[in-house]
Amino acid sequence: MSKARESPAATGGAAAILLRYLQDQNRPHSAQDAFGNLQREHGLGKTAVVKALEQLAQQGKIREKVYGKQKIYFPDQDQFPTVSDSELKALDNEISELSSKVQTLQQNCRHMESELKDLNGSMTTPEMIKEIEELKKDCASYTEKLERIKSAANHVTPEEKEKVYNEKKLYCKEWRRRKRMATELLDAILEGYPKSKKQFFEEVGIETDEDYNVTLPVAV
Repeated sequence: MSKARESPAATGGAAAILLRYLQDQNRPHSAQDAFGNLQREHGLGKTAVVKALEQLAQQGKIREKVYGKQKIYFPDQDQFPTVSDSELKALDNEISELSSKVQTLQQNCRHMESELKDLNGSMTTPEMIKEIEELKKDCASYTEKLERIKSAANHVTPEEKEKVYNEKKLYCKEWRRRKRMATELLDAILEGYPKSKKQFFEEVGIETDEDYNVTLPVAV
């Protein structure tokens, strides 16, 4: 297979391909760069590329520069027409305009990508229709439940509700008063008790609200 790849170099085909490529690109290339860019399209082997570049450099058709262990090849700039200052300025302006267009297109692409992401995360029309139908069913169910509650005969009257509320308030007040009295009494006993509060409660058999995770309602 390697012989088949090197055959264009023997006939000058590789040199012609490389010369045309370098002139079209008009920028420096290493042998590896040229091989990587042309190998797939033209089937050139790396050895053929290296030999063809060296041959073109020896013939003066391209220029060769050595940087350490690497050689760089580029077309002879004398073959290209001289560009005036006005032409360079026009090219600079064109580059600036194209760069601005590229930036605008990139921003538009990012904006469209963001919109696409939002759309992909949104519900489709069939999904929205299905969701609406389910919500309607929920509303109908809640409405039916509300009507049953309204039509029930065992409603609590405002007077009964007020009575229960006042009783609760009274009981909580008494609970709070008795708890305060018990706490003061126990604190007085514990002042002369040689052991800890916990040990005293265990010996006497006192159970607290905290033992049963009971919280006294806040006074209102």
